[in-house]
Amino acid sequence: MQYSPITADDISHLRQICGDDWVMWGEDISPDYYHDELSLEGRPPEAVARPGSATEVAEIMAYCWERNIPVTPRGAGTGLCGGAVALYGGVVLVTDRMNRILEIDEENLMAVVEPGVLLMDFQKAVEGVGLFYPPDPGEKTATIGGNVSTNAGGMRAVKYGVTRDWVLGLEAVLPNGQIINCGGKVVKNSSGYSLTDLLIGSEGTLAVITKITVKLLPLPRRQVSLLVPFTGLEEAVAAVPKILSSGEVPAALEFFQREIIQAAEKYLGRTFPHSTAPAYLLLTFLGNDLGELERAYEVVAEVCLAQGAMDVLIANTADRQGGVVGVPRRLFGGH
Repeated sequence: MQYSPITADDISHLRQICGDDWVMWGEDISPDYYHDELSLEGRPPEAVARPGSATEVAEIMAYCWERNIPVTPRGAGTGLCGGAVALYGGVVLVTDRMNRILEIDEENLMAVVEPGVLLMDFQKAVEGVGLFYPPDPGEKTATIGGNVSTNAGGMRAVKYGVTRDWVLGLEAVLPNGQIINCGGKVVKNSSGYSLTDLLIGSEGTLAVITKITVKLLPLPRRQVSLLVPFTGLEEAVAAVPKILSSGEVPAALEFFQREIIQAAEKYLGRTFPHSTAPAYLLLTFLGNDLGELERAYEVVAEVCLAQGAMDVLIANTADRQGGVVGVPRRLFGGH
């Protein structure tokens, strides 16, 4: 498809919408906007616009629609799939100024945020009032809008699912500038097409997300993590379905190999409780009752040992109200 190049008149119009300080053009554009965290080759956009509201997003989209100018939505640029790269030039529309937490509804366990809110800031804010947002992608400096656009997962997906499972509603701007709302602050919404699910994971190809409603949980007060070394990759992988069928599903489950621990030790200047095994599982359990947590991780520890684990170590025990209360130690004798 043939797109229209951006002209000085286009830049003038975009600056009328966003303000002079929030539109960059040509050589003023930082190379950071050429790529995401993974892209090896950058593609420079012709312009970068940083709107501050859904209305400004709508005006930009409507103008570019009429002028046949491509628009690439972008959050923090931490993605690994190239979705924020301007393959066809045009405008990169960055949502980082739309970074307000609009509401935390403690009574109904919901929150409403703008797309530019950083994941780490949102998690800190809801935990500050005793609530919990389960999706936990590895990149904490990503935006909530980016998480929604890529349907991000993370270590806790094994128990809590991915971002899609926690989004109740969206406000979004279509390519022609029309603002739509789908879903909302209700748990049950079974009427009509599920446009919310359609937009989640669409990576900005269908609309620009401008507001997000998510559901929350009460904050678990305690956390225990197990570090489980295995003699080989096959043994570690084979233990996972056994763990999940044991009836005690961990809140998070991660696999990594010895080289990762060695690199982390070198980078952090710290020694891990175990760093010589070929493969590891890291399992995290969340809850409010320490006795229940102990029963859960003891069941899983026995499963791991039965599947050939070399040992089971408690990597940490933390009380979310009182900080770390334990240190690395052996849970059961190893083989």
